[in-house]
Amino acid sequence: MKELTLPNIELPEDAEFLRKEIREFLNKERKQGSFEPKCDTWLGGYSAEFSRKIGHQGWLGMTWPKKYGGHERSALERFVVTEELLAAGAPVAAHWFGDRQTGPLLLRYGTEEQKQRFLPLLAKGEIYFAIGLSEPNSGSDLASVSTRAKKSGNKWIVNGSKIWTSGAHHAHYMITLVRTAPVGDKKHEGLSQILLDLSAPGITIRPIHLMTGEHHFNEVIMEDVEVSEDMIIGKEGEGWKQSLAELAYERSGPERFMSTYPLLEELVRRLSDSDSDYAKIAVGRLVARLWTLRKMSLGVAGLLEQGKSPEIAAALVKDLGTEYENEIIKVARLLIPSNPSVTAESSFDALLAQAILHAPGFTLRGGTTEILRGIIARGLGVR
Repeated sequence: MKELTLPNIELPEDAEFLRKEIREFLNKERKQGSFEPKCDTWLGGYSAEFSRKIGHQGWLGMTWPKKYGGHERSALERFVVTEELLAAGAPVAAHWFGDRQTGPLLLRYGTEEQKQRFLPLLAKGEIYFAIGLSEPNSGSDLASVSTRAKKSGNKWIVNGSKIWTSGAHHAHYMITLVRTAPVGDKKHEGLSQILLDLSAPGITIRPIHLMTGEHHFNEVIMEDVEVSEDMIIGKEGEGWKQSLAELAYERSGPERFMSTYPLLEELVRRLSDSDSDYAKIAVGRLVARLWTLRKMSLGVAGLLEQGKSPEIAAALVKDLGTEYENEIIKVARLLIPSNPSVTAESSFDALLAQAILHAPGFTLRGGTTEILRGIIARGLGVR
């Protein structure tokens, strides 16, 4: 069995000054009525205005080169911004995917023209991206995608569909995994990534509603969509390798264990005067697990800062984080008598309802629990 180790990362003093700045900004925005804390806002909290404000503060594209609109700050500083936005339950969904993974993908594999065209707008919070990976018949076995891009002159003609595509109804573009060559002996080969304009003719976006009636997920159908040849990302046929590198960013951030943090914070507030030892122990365990997951996520951030791609560690953070987010819900229901409702006047009841109704999606996004554990097992040599 192989050993999996992560560096023990301590945040620099500058990062803590930044944390104070972010908290002051968020407190001011909340007092002005810009937002109310909610659970799972990195998926469901859409506000183009708020994303532009974050961009104006210099908190998007933080690690990117200044020549592309970035700010050349560290991955650890970006980590602080991310966890503070999540802890506040702020509406960050509009810019989330673009800042988290589209930007790093373009920096690593994009052409100079693509970088100049898209990165400055991403850093300003003025353009939004969706991720087109899973398909109706290719979720767990991602390499079997059937969406095809066929070359025709200086264009690609794309046909197929993607599913569970978060925020596609708000996004301007979708990073789309397509098959550009016939399936050979190795089905991972012949895949490419294409930048797809979601306003192009031939694209239909169908909503997939949550139990709340909310609209976050989508099915994106592509019928003879024409895409300029200069919109392919990286090398043709290397989309699988590029997608795996992208997943390290997707699976390891604080959003993988902080989706229900606003509920945890409200739970602690409600129990502040409790004399119950049982409640204190239960909450203490949740906080200890949160700190452990945070240290793991910081370790992955440290490796990404070094230019490494810690796919196995990232999968582990996502797997344990999904369990943890659901555990907060269970403990909250056990410790506090409640009547969960998204329209409840009680903050606790409203946050609990949001968490319960969003929970089924926790294991879908970024890879199901079963798939992640298979990745971890193979990476550690036990499967």
